[in-house]
Amino acid sequence: VQLQASGGGLVQAGGSLRLSCAASGRAFISYPMGWFRQAPGKEREFVAAISWSSDRLYYADSVKGRFTISRDNAKNRVYLQMNSLKPEDTAVYYCAKVAYYSDYDVPPVDVWGKGTQVTVSS
Repeated sequence: VQLQASGGGLVQAGGSLRLSCAASGRAFISYPMGWFRQAPGKEREFVAAISWSSDRLYYADSVKGRFTISRDNAKNRVYLQMNSLKPEDTAVYYCAKVAYYSDYDVPPVDVWGKGTQVTVSS
């Protein structure tokens, strides 16, 4: 599978962005997926994960209530709706195929996609 994120950009604090991740491969429907981010000078961190059927969602505490992960298996796409953005959300955002879905911990990543830059100005 190959992944490509898009939709990043520059937005003011309090604004919104919707990231999209296009996946290749006919087996996409069976994969749990996730979003991660990496801010300058920091380690890559988990943002959100979604089960293959979209019935289970898991978020990092830092984005809970502001970000929403979703997917459209018919289009081989995963989305991240980001609302009430803060300057500390500034990072390169990556979508990823994760090894499994978990409600309790960050899953290991099987495949990383290319990232998209999100910059939130104060």
